[in-house]
Amino acid sequence: MEIVEYVDPELMAIDLANRLAGELRAALSHSGRVLFAVPGGSTPGPVFDALCAAQIDWASVDVLLTDERWVRPDHPRSNTRLVRERLLVDRAARATLLPMYQPTDTPEAAVARVIEAITPHLPIAVLLLGMGEDGHVASLFPGSEGLEAALAEDAPPVVALRPPEAEEPRLTLTRPVLDGALSKHLAITGAAKREALERAQGRPESEAPVRALFGGLTVHWAP
Repeated sequence: MEIVEYVDPELMAIDLANRLAGELRAALSHSGRVLFAVPGGSTPGPVFDALCAAQIDWASVDVLLTDERWVRPDHPRSNTRLVRERLLVDRAARATLLPMYQPTDTPEAAVARVIEAITPHLPIAVLLLGMGEDGHVASLFPGSEGLEAALAEDAPPVVALRPPEAEEPRLTLTRPVLDGALSKHLAITGAAKREALERAQGRPESEAPVRALFGGLTVHWAP
């Protein structure tokens, strides 16, 4: 794991966007299509704002969320909505979004459909992650029933989880898909998340799921 420090979140967003753009261009030079996986939450918004205008062959980029809350795509808490409003605009509007949300009664009922839709596009070429102060990444929350299975080396690509105290159930990519990304980045801001990252190094993966992805991970941090 490598940690890159910045003086403020604005510089981090610009530098990280440039780095992601360069990696996407490099991946496209070796492949006709590439998969770019991104998180929801508040931290990636400024990165998306800087990245969406980058000179990339966006028509050859497939975008996949690392996880999704089980709400309609137009809901204020939808990660899909965030990506459509902040990333899939300007030049990046030509990219293809692979939906994580399906119109089923429960996320469990959508798992097979989502796996079928994303599997032909794997592996992830470039992965951007966020992290919570509890050490969760994607929707791999500590204390979730089924978390250990989602962190297993032979886990299916996607699982449904119902994190304790969360407002909605989730669909999430699992360890093999996330850790199998050719390039892995984690963007975090603030002292609390930096401390959470440091605590994770001494905890089991079930208590700090981010630890499962430390190998080859580049962490971008700003105060």
